[in-house]
Amino acid sequence: MRPLEGVTVVDFSRVLAGPLATQILADLGAEVIKIERPGGGDESRSFEPRLPGGESAYFFAFNRGKRSVTLNLRTPRGQEIARGLAARADVLVENFMPGTMDKHGLGYEALEALNPGLIYISSTGFGQSGPYADRKGYDTVFQALSGIMSLTGHPDTPPAKVGIPVSDMTSGLWIVISALTGLMERRNSGRGGHVDLAMMDVQASLLALAAARIFALDDDPGRTGTAHPGRVPSEAFRCADGGWLHISGSDQHWAPLCGVLGLHELAADPALASNEGRLAQRERVKAELAAAVAGWPRDQLAEALRAVDVPAGEVKSAREALSDPHIDARRMVGQFDHPTEGRFSALRTPLRLDETEYPEPGVPPLLGADTDAVLSGLLGLDEAELARLREEGTI
Repeated sequence: MRPLEGVTVVDFSRVLAGPLATQILADLGAEVIKIERPGGGDESRSFEPRLPGGESAYFFAFNRGKRSVTLNLRTPRGQEIARGLAARADVLVENFMPGTMDKHGLGYEALEALNPGLIYISSTGFGQSGPYADRKGYDTVFQALSGIMSLTGHPDTPPAKVGIPVSDMTSGLWIVISALTGLMERRNSGRGGHVDLAMMDVQASLLALAAARIFALDDDPGRTGTAHPGRVPSEAFRCADGGWLHISGSDQHWAPLCGVLGLHELAADPALASNEGRLAQRERVKAELAAAVAGWPRDQLAEALRAVDVPAGEVKSAREALSDPHIDARRMVGQFDHPTEGRFSALRTPLRLDETEYPEPGVPPLLGADTDAVLSGLLGLDEAELARLREEGTI
């Protein structure tokens, strides 16, 4: 039995942050009912990359294990059905602009009256209040506004986005945290609540170390490439075969590192024995390390350093990382069988509970595949009513 079995989630979210969160909840056992627009569904169904049968691998990445119900929220009957589903749910997730759900009669106050135990999570770009509440935004916009983009890249290059949609994905994790927190609070109080989760707030929270420098030193940090602003060495160095190796060490690693690289003069310098001293001579240390590392093949040096307990990591491509023997041993890549695209690979949710082996990743639903089953099973609609709703465009 998975931890969230018996929990019902009604998911009005689209694209990435919300769908990632509800996929995690589904992997943990919740029944997730994904509400989609008739005809097109979640807009990410049309995103690249596309598969031979026309489905989107982007959609597959964030919508596994859910049930898809098509519902036109602009119609009174569609809104009524949505309220009926929310009345039977434990958690609701939505990421519309503030006020949109209220216009449809689906805001928190309306649904709380029907279901006092409902945990209602509004995930928006800038939150339900504040001067930017009505602004629209995307992952890279939040990376820019939050300062993350200004911190990413090398000192002599323009700002860069992070290589993954970090704003969306971290916000998705906070939606999960909000849902689990709400379920625990409801167990104590018997009531649900409304979570106002802003992607911009999540990004600001990621600035903890940068903020520490500002608060402590009045130093607004900039781009440092792969180098750590407060630790030397902690940086990626180019190796003889063109590969890159990231080396990161504390004081106890300094002498073994110098020993492997033959940097005996650096090892003997008492001023460099502490991180504070190495910070003060960062450029000297960096130059000598770079010259020494350049004489080694990447993998050979990585093994030599790990043999003396110096932390080192080969800079791998995404393909290399996913085929790593450790990732394979941890079974992070699973598979599912899709009704139109066939066998397809997927990343597992990383949580392991008491060594429980969760089943293979769930299957992403075809658009509207579960509409009839959900509406008849949960709301008791008969075949004639479903046919009428389909004819009028409500489902």
